[in-house]
Amino acid sequence: MQQNKKQVLFLCTHNSARSQMAEGLLNNLATDTYFAQSAGTEKTHVRPLAIQAMSNINMDISTHSSKTLDEFLDTSFDYVITVCDSANEACPYFRNAKTRLHWSFQDPSKATGSEAEQLAFYCTVRDQIRERIEKELLQ
Repeated sequence: MQQNKKQVLFLCTHNSARSQMAEGLLNNLATDTYFAQSAGTEKTHVRPLAIQAMSNINMDISTHSSKTLDEFLDTSFDYVITVCDSANEACPYFRNAKTRLHWSFQDPSKATGSEAEQLAFYCTVRDQIRERIEKELLQ
């Protein structure tokens, strides 16, 4: 049951890559103890390379959708974690968060080069997010 789990909201600007991967990672790594969701300051779409980067480690986020922060304003969270600097600036305070954290990761959607090079960058950011989750939430 979700109410027995720690509630986490990952925030990014577009809710298209970093926050989506963070949601998928935490929900897969800590199914029994955490329930993660994600949102953005703007609603767009989940980037195909984010879906592929997660698929490469057998985690499926293909059914995720981009959501705005407004959908969660009345929801209480144990953690609200911004994963990009602009979301951190746009949302310096979240009234229903017990703990507010900021984890700065590079924007994989800014990757250049071939599709393989771009995917490699998404995978690098995914792995950095996973490392942070394991170090700070799953200790």
